[in-house]
Amino acid sequence: MHPRFSVVLCVGLLLLVSLPASAEVAGSMVIVGQGPEQRVMEALAHAFEKANPRAYIDVAWDTNSKPLDMVKAKQANIAVTGTAEDGLRAVQIAWDGIAIMVHRSNFTKEVTKQEVAELFSGKFKVWAELGGPDTKVLLIDRPRNENNRDSFEQQIGITGKISDTAKVIAKDEKVIKTIAGTLPPYSSVAYLSLGQALEAVASGVPVKLLPVDKVEPETPTVRDGRYTLRRPVLLLSNNERDPLIDAFEQFALSQDGQKIISESYTPLPKTSSP
Repeated sequence: MHPRFSVVLCVGLLLLVSLPASAEVAGSMVIVGQGPEQRVMEALAHAFEKANPRAYIDVAWDTNSKPLDMVKAKQANIAVTGTAEDGLRAVQIAWDGIAIMVHRSNFTKEVTKQEVAELFSGKFKVWAELGGPDTKVLLIDRPRNENNRDSFEQQIGITGKISDTAKVIAKDEKVIKTIAGTLPPYSSVAYLSLGQALEAVASGVPVKLLPVDKVEPETPTVRDGRYTLRRPVLLLSNNERDPLIDAFEQFALSQDGQKIISESYTPLPKTSSP
């Protein structure tokens, strides 16, 4: 685990353990992002507003925006990212597993993290090189400004090296439909948020997730770190303390907030009271 992520996780867990019984807060704030977290942030904002009727949260999502710059310029209060930023306060609220998805008919059994790096950088041309069918590898990439792409590249050490032949698809839902609908020889492969991927598998979509380094991509293995292909979901804000921002962070780390988060992401490990 990257040292910076360890610090952020510790901060989040400390908040989770010592959440005060806060009074109702009031005011308005803006949460911005450009990655796959929009749905869960809207759900958190709605629940927070319901618990705090005098608070208003605007969740503004734009794939062409620059969330960190907006927070630094005080055009927004919180940016949702997968990477900490110098000069900004970061609180982790969840983990996002990064799944490697192929068509269910692709009989490749598993990959290593190194093979994932070589696969997406274009080294492997046919699946037979990975124990799969003798068919061409068709890569699916994600937009350059999305949190999951940045974290994926950093995790496997191929920043800026994903093959130019990859087809770029923005939405997880479209990625899943593309892999499921690919005609024989079922050669497409993509990376996407684990929550969406597991939902597709459970719904009977003809796709599967490849184990990485012999570890299945599942919520428990993401939570405890055995499945290492994961990224933190972070709330970044300016260092000046704001009661409304503090209250929202605490809500996201509370039992109710983590329950909402668990519908899309892996909640943080529970800690035992002393």
